[in-house]
Amino acid sequence: MSAFLTALFCLGLCLGHVQAQSGPLPKPSLQAVPSSLVPLERPVTLRCQGPPGVDLYRLEKLSSNNYRDQAVLLIPAMKQSAAGRYRCSYQNGSLWSPPSDQLELVATGVFPKPSLSAQPGPAVSPGGDVTLQCQTEYGFDQFALYKEGDPGPYKNPERWYRASFPITTVTAAHSGTYRCYSFSRRAPYLWSAPSDPLELVVTGTSVTPSQLSKEPPSSAKETSRSITASPKESGSPAGPSRQYYTKGNLVRICLGAVILILLAGFLAEDWHSRRKRPRHRVRAVQRPLPPLPQPQKSHGSQDGGRPDVHSYGFCS
Repeated sequence: MSAFLTALFCLGLCLGHVQAQSGPLPKPSLQAVPSSLVPLERPVTLRCQGPPGVDLYRLEKLSSNNYRDQAVLLIPAMKQSAAGRYRCSYQNGSLWSPPSDQLELVATGVFPKPSLSAQPGPAVSPGGDVTLQCQTEYGFDQFALYKEGDPGPYKNPERWYRASFPITTVTAAHSGTYRCYSFSRRAPYLWSAPSDPLELVVTGTSVTPSQLSKEPPSSAKETSRSITASPKESGSPAGPSRQYYTKGNLVRICLGAVILILLAGFLAEDWHSRRKRPRHRVRAVQRPLPPLPQPQKSHGSQDGGRPDVHSYGFCS
């Protein structure tokens, strides 16, 4: 019994030490592959990524009661009903992680495309200014400018029919292909089809696309909001992964130590009980002795007192 209590005490200390070292669970990341801007009827995959050894993932759509206990959700054909905000979390043991950053899944192609133009023109000298204008014939009050290679669009809200995206002090980083979208704030996840691409060229520079930094327009930085929950990464950060590997090793060491303590305690108690056990001595069984032979009565005494000559060894 003492060995069992000692093992439980050691296990509690180990688990408490592990919990103190591990701290709260890190939140997972939620990504949309290939993009969070999905044309209607096109496939998209939502993937929740947490540290190694997760017991259960939960992927849910906000503003609804729909959730699934899985890490990957495949939408084979994008519908308007699938657009919205998503988040995920995971469970380890009895603990739930904090929810991931929200992912805004947008359905594009719901409305006709707007037009995108550059004023005064798409060719700009370094240090000059240019304004990208997105215009539609419908009464939309929200617009988003998207540059190929950037993680998400840059929104410019509260403008009816058109929106202007001024770019001041143009550099080579602003070169690239731009598109814009229009939508309504009453349905923020149902967007129009993208505009025709606009190629912005910074004259007098000779840089390759790999040398261009993915920097949004200077004026768009203040009003932009990326709709992706996090940049596309192949996995979780190295810190939480190493943390959970260390936690798993500590748990294994603690369990091994507890098993060894239990075995040692059981062996010690068995040896101690054998040592105290009294030795049984075999006592000799006392059997009663056989009775002594009784002397035979002479025939003489039966024949009137004549002595029996045979009893005395005489011959007749």
